[in-house]
This record gives sequence, structure tokens and C-alpha cells, in this order.
Amino acid sequence: MATSPSDNKLLTEVGPGTPMGDLMRRYWMPAIRADELPSPDCPPVRVQLLGEKLVAFRDTEDRIGLIDEFCAHRRVSLWFGRNEECGLRCPYHGWKYDVTGQCTDLPSEPDETGMRSRIKLKAYPCIERGGIIWTYMGPPELKPAPPGFEWALVPPEQRYLSKRLQECNYLQAVEGGIDSSHVSFLHDGALKTDPLFQGSKGNQYNQRDKMPIFDIAEFEGGLLVAARRNAEQDSYYWRITPWIMPFYTLIPPRGGNPIGGHAWVPIDDHNTWSWSISYHPRRALTKYEVAAMDDGAGIHVKGIPGTFIPQANKTNDYLMNRNAQVSGASFSGIEGVGMQDASLQESMGPVIDRSQENLVSTDNGIIMARRSLMRAMKANKDGKKIPGLTPESQRVRSCAIVLPKDVKFAEGAKHGLFCELGTDPVTV
Repeated sequence: MATSPSDNKLLTEVGPGTPMGDLMRRYWMPAIRADELPSPDCPPVRVQLLGEKLVAFRDTEDRIGLIDEFCAHRRVSLWFGRNEECGLRCPYHGWKYDVTGQCTDLPSEPDETGMRSRIKLKAYPCIERGGIIWTYMGPPELKPAPPGFEWALVPPEQRYLSKRLQECNYLQAVEGGIDSSHVSFLHDGALKTDPLFQGSKGNQYNQRDKMPIFDIAEFEGGLLVAARRNAEQDSYYWRITPWIMPFYTLIPPRGGNPIGGHAWVPIDDHNTWSWSISYHPRRALTKYEVAAMDDGAGIHVKGIPGTFIPQANKTNDYLMNRNAQVSGASFSGIEGVGMQDASLQESMGPVIDRSQENLVSTDNGIIMARRSLMRAMKANKDGKKIPGLTPESQRVRSCAIVLPKDVKFAEGAKHGLFCELGTDPVTV
């Protein structure tokens, strides 16, 4: 069943005062990489999240501020500001703000007027965890506990993190992340050649069975989206991809390779920060794995140096190679799993018209995710409990497993989905 234009609008608009925007503001979300603010008093960084233009800075005492980008005086961008002595000073007239947005110096006005104490910019609290600076943009009295995703808690040597611009609405990216049916087609070449896919018997199941059956189960943080393919006699191969509210997905590992994950964080209605995470719960990533990720293997993407823009992007038709497509070396002619996904998601336009879709049984995960988001928006509006807020509800893994045909995946794979930190992944 297609999504109506009115529901599509509810699902995709994220600015201040929108139902989806209000829902997303209830969660801690990735704002920037921690290394974008490498040291106290370093230059500030522009940040745009959920349609709001902000600026981030690390002050003299190593505190992190995320405040309105524009000075309260004449609306100059504080990206041009001087980061000095525990505050960001506007270079135009010297007004200075601390990490709470409070004006701490107003050189042109005497303190007796009380003007300085009345000037305060919008500011959002930040924490640093897992190589990311996270922010919370919702009602202060409803601020949840810090995020508990396993990948954010492992030691740095067990995690690889990348970030790139994706020029479409966040929901197109999320839906691609929970759609395992396209792997047998779009990523067919990568199953054979990508160094981070090697050593997995699951690759054979993906290539042999191109008609997966989907089974979906709810859990406290969102949905477990399970794609079932035929394996050996009397058994099924399951790839279980958790979708964690509101925009996180986890990708099952292939063989002994790391677990993958994404955070699809809206910049505005038409653009998304696509965060990609590879991690191993038990061991450090090898030099070989890190080098492959640096080179754009797995879910990662080669970027234009000094930016978060992919080298392959819509201005150059994603460096598409028609000869490779015709020869079968690449099903799409585009190199790399990440850009294979992004190119097609961006091709739908900034916001897809979901009333024109023709959904089928392999889209059941997408259908249920949309319904879950609609329910959560209503629950948030009504002041009721929403899923995925607690660290416990975020403590889930993806897994790949072969189970007897008479075993339900939610039971048979439970030990691989909900397990102790520091244990090996369940993978095929």
C-alpha cells in the first residue's frame, strides 16, 4: 500500500515544530566527528541539523558548545568568530558567547544597563562518545541518558568511523539500510570482490537465492528486519538487520569481518549526514581492514580531501562505468557499496513521492518502519513513551545465522542479537 502525500510529509519534514522534527529532537544524535574540533580554542565548525544552522566550538577548558550560528547583534555568522578565553567572540563588534549561548562580554555597552545578561543564544548540550560529538535538541526536562550503542562504547582501535554528505531526505537512506533484497542485485559484484565481504559463505546464499522472504519482529528499540534465504537442506540463511529509532541501522558482518552500522542524520528535509561505522566487539581492527576502509571498501566511501563530499557524486554521474555494467563486473557500473546505494537513493529526488510506489512483500520492513515512525510521532505528541530512548533499548547487534527451517529467527538468533559486550559476533 502506497504512502499518502500527507503521511509522506509527516515522515520526511524535520524542521522545528514539525511532528517528525519534534520526535527526532527527543534523541541524542551525532552532530560532528570529535576530530573536527581537535583541541581547545580551535576554529569553530558550522553544523546544520534538522534544518537549524548552528556552530560548534571547543572552549579553553575543553567544553563543547553548540549554539546558534548567528550573533544576536547584527546576525553575523559566528563561524568567523575568535575562539578565545572560554568563549566565541564575534569579529564584527566583539560580542562574546560561552558554551551555553550566554553573552559574556558586550564591549560597547556598560554592565549597568543589564543588556549583556539578557542576551543569550539558542544552545544545545553536547557529549563526546565513540569518536562523535552528540547533541540533544529536545526539551531539557526530557533529556535521556547518553547513547548506549555498542559501537560507541568499544575502544577506539576496534572502531572505524566515516561521514559523508548524501543529497536526499534521510528516510530514503534509512529505507535503503533495511532493504536486504537489493543486495543480490545492486551489490552482486561487491559480494565477489570487496575485501570486507570475503570469507563469508553467506555470499553464496545471497547469489543463489534472489527472492528473500522477510520476517519482522519488534523489540524495545525498533525493529528486527530479517531476510530469509534458502541454505542447505532443511535450513535457512538469515540476515538480521536491526533498525533502531529513529535513524540507525546495523548491518550483519560477513565471515569474520567487522559489523557495519549507519546513522542517517537529517541536515534538513533534502540532505542527510550519512555516518558509517565498522566495529568489532572483541578485537582491534587489522591494518588490512583499516586500509580497505580508507580506500572506500565495505560501507565506506572515498571523499574529496578536506570535505565530506564523496568523490563519486551526482555532478559526475557517480563515475559510472557503463562498460563494467555491460560486462557484469558491476551490476550498476558504480564502484563501492556506499555509492551504489547513495546514487540510487539520490536518483529518486530530494524527497521521493511515496504515493507513486508499488510495494511488494520484500518491502515489509520498510512498511513497518514507516508505521513505527507514525506511531512514535503520535506518542510523542501525546506525551507517551517512545521507543529507542534508553541505552538498554539500543544494545542490539546485527547477525547472520543458519537455522533449521522450523526455528523462528527471533528465538534462534536471540543469542547473536542480544549478547554481552566484548563477545564475538554471530556470523556466517
